[in-house]
Amino acid sequence: MLSTAPMMNISAYPQIGEHAAQGNLAQGNRARMSVLVVDEDAAVRDACCEIAEKHGFLPHGVPGITAARELLRGNSIDIVLLDLKGSASSGLELLDEVKTLHPETAIIVMTAYATVTSAVEAMRTGATDYLTKPFALDELATVLERASERRTLDLASRRLREKLRTQQGLGNIIGRSAEMDKIYRILSKVAFTSHPVLILGESGTGKELIARSIHVNGPNATKPFIPVDCSSLVPTLVESELFGYVKGAFTGANRSKDGLLVSAEGGTVFLDEIGELPLDLQAKLLRALQEKEVRPVGATHRVPINVRILAATNRNLSEMVEQGRFRKDLYYRLNVVNLRLPSLRQRRDDIPLLIAHFLERKNREYGKNFRVSDEMLRVLMDYEWPGNVRELEHTLDRACAYCSGTVLQLGDASSPIINYYSNTRPKIATPPLLNDTSLAGPAITPLAELEKQAILKALKELQGDKLAAAKLLGIGKTTMYRKLKEYGLGEA
Repeated sequence: MLSTAPMMNISAYPQIGEHAAQGNLAQGNRARMSVLVVDEDAAVRDACCEIAEKHGFLPHGVPGITAARELLRGNSIDIVLLDLKGSASSGLELLDEVKTLHPETAIIVMTAYATVTSAVEAMRTGATDYLTKPFALDELATVLERASERRTLDLASRRLREKLRTQQGLGNIIGRSAEMDKIYRILSKVAFTSHPVLILGESGTGKELIARSIHVNGPNATKPFIPVDCSSLVPTLVESELFGYVKGAFTGANRSKDGLLVSAEGGTVFLDEIGELPLDLQAKLLRALQEKEVRPVGATHRVPINVRILAATNRNLSEMVEQGRFRKDLYYRLNVVNLRLPSLRQRRDDIPLLIAHFLERKNREYGKNFRVSDEMLRVLMDYEWPGNVRELEHTLDRACAYCSGTVLQLGDASSPIINYYSNTRPKIATPPLLNDTSLAGPAITPLAELEKQAILKALKELQGDKLAAAKLLGIGKTTMYRKLKEYGLGEA
């Protein structure tokens, strides 16, 4: 059990004790964080301890480096308030030891010198903040609160990161590969902030799942999460959806309606496929984010907004900026933090986990115990997955629907998987007949014909849904329409 340093009347150190009666006792509602004050000046040490206690902390005071080392050896301290004396070499050594033994401990250094060279060196070594003596109560209180908030954020971030790792992800985010571990580390930090986040990655990698995870693990999890697909709405509808409109603004506007940026008050708006937003709407969105207010369509007044923006795209926005197709200022506004999701082929180690996750859901739905055959598992592990996790989920859904038993066979898979298997399995050479001159060379189907067959099969399986087929095949919707036109199926 740590012993608390004896308290003294803080008026003994007037510079600190001047406003002690104004201590913020409201902090008593939070879990008390421990503060270790290391200072050989007893008056300063005791005054700092009393101020820390008045602000809801649990203080401990020691007179020097040796006593601090002894106390830290068997105890975990949240915040260390460390006085640097003389050359400050011993204090810096202690700082280095604390960061090694307790890397998440917040360290605030104090210096009585006009220059802050030693404090700067301490910050470089790992200190989180510093105070120059003499300092007033509000300075110490502010620095302690700032360190407390950082410590709380670090602890919450660590818990979330461990939760993501040990529970095979969060919700539908599945993966334990090194690539996903990087995502978890970033996600666990940005979830507790309000910064915009730009989520990048190919179609089907789970960008909306990441956005939802950021929201539900953040401080405003109880507030709305509103996804907006910028590629599925015509520009006029995107504007009215985001900013709202007033009665009579356009034909059919029989009443006023708040935009999503207003109705999501305190929550999150997820702008999916942000790269599809026209330039004029990009300018309006930028203005809304900068000024924190919107002007509804047809209105002359402005409405304040309080919302976090998460955006996603499978496009190369920096390239679009260079080409003048995406505003540079909006790009920087959205790209405060970016998460680049790996494709499924970049994290093949996660495929068995994903298969188990999807089949568990199908088992509940069908009341069966589905599993994949060894042959099918080998092909699923080798396949390139242009549609990523979404394509894998679709493949297993289809296999479960077609399967006559409980073991999913290769014949139950979707056409692209079967075609891949057919093209990659070893071929058995058959010697040509002596009198058969038609076998002079192998019969090879042109790539263009294979491409056509794949597109038509995907359309057939998806009941003619061109956008879904394009996403499944890993091609853009423009490419899909162009190919269909080439095949004489432009109106299909």
